Amino acid sequence: MVLGALVDAGADLRAIEAELRKLGLEGWSISAEKLKRGAIFATHVKVASSEGHHHRGLSVILGRIDEAGLAPRAAERARRIFTRLAEAEARVHKVPLEEVHFHEVGAVDSIIDIVGAAVGFELLGIDEFACSALDVGGGQVKTAHGLLPVPAPATAELLRGAPMYASGISRELVTPTGAAIAATLSTRYAQIPEMTLRAVGYGAGSADFPEKANVLRILIGENAASEAGEHWAAPVSVIETNLDDMSPQIYGYFVEKALAAGALDVFSTAVQMKKNRPGVLLTILCESAHTAKMMDLVFRETTTIGVRTYDVRRKVLDREVVCVETQFGEVHMKISRMNGSVLNATPEYDDCQRLAVEKGIPLKQVIAAASFEFQKQKETHK
Repeated sequence: MVLGALVDAGADLRAIEAELRKLGLEGWSISAEKLKRGAIFATHVKVASSEGHHHRGLSVILGRIDEAGLAPRAAERARRIFTRLAEAEARVHKVPLEEVHFHEVGAVDSIIDIVGAAVGFELLGIDEFACSALDVGGGQVKTAHGLLPVPAPATAELLRGAPMYASGISRELVTPTGAAIAATLSTRYAQIPEMTLRAVGYGAGSADFPEKANVLRILIGENAASEAGEHWAAPVSVIETNLDDMSPQIYGYFVEKALAAGALDVFSTAVQMKKNRPGVLLTILCESAHTAKMMDLVFRETTTIGVRTYDVRRKVLDREVVCVETQFGEVHMKISRMNGSVLNATPEYDDCQRLAVEKGIPLKQVIAAASFEFQKQKETHK
């Protein structure tokens, strides 16, 4: 239904298929047709596969995505969706993440659905996605794990923090795949945000309900405050807590644990707390898919009794790592660009420290040599 809505809103199905073929999956086809659901005509995208029942692990699927050469943001979104889905499955079945093997969502058609949605978002230039409350349905659903209540356990896990309701239809209206897409890509849950409407798309579900039209609608517009051609990176979660009773030794240990667990950044800010106690504001930045895991880590490893979290938009420069050869040895340089122009070039600290120790020279001398060699290389290639 997500793919159908994106195609209905203007995403080229052939362009989506061309990107999906890069995954190297065999024995599948994709097609679209207009169907009437209730009083609404919507696009139904069908993925047909000759593959038998297939279980794939997270690492296998992520490997396919990495090797496909998709647009960076589409690949990043697809990775996040599958990772979040795996984390939900791991919590439901009480197994380590690396032992999760997808059943229904490991099949070719589900991989096509998820990666296709990420590609469709990119083709339509969708930077932010707000999702309304979800009608999850009711009753029971037959799965590879047997007969399960609706919403299925993985779906319920994925929708933690999301507004949902049951309209009385005794069917599964939100699948784990749909829940993973909505929960991962949503920057917020809200009614229709303020925007200038540009396109509307309707995706048809396979079933036709007498109670209401079984369609998913997507509204695509522009934020009046956005500049033409402006692109935002995926939103990140900010987790904060105030601390005035924790040893600095514990803080140092926590930083190492949080970074190892996938935090994008961890830092502290000096604050004045109640009863005139000096304290710190602990801040963690992480991908939205890791918010629950990171909050659990904060509770386990610090003395806090409460945390707050919110999502923020961000812009990031294009980044790459290049290698330069200095008189002291090889140093990696972290390069950031905007519109193709190099704005920053920073020698990798660990490389410079290692060479300074090995050669018995000042660290600043190695850093200066690496920067000089990069600038010389840059001028040569102008």
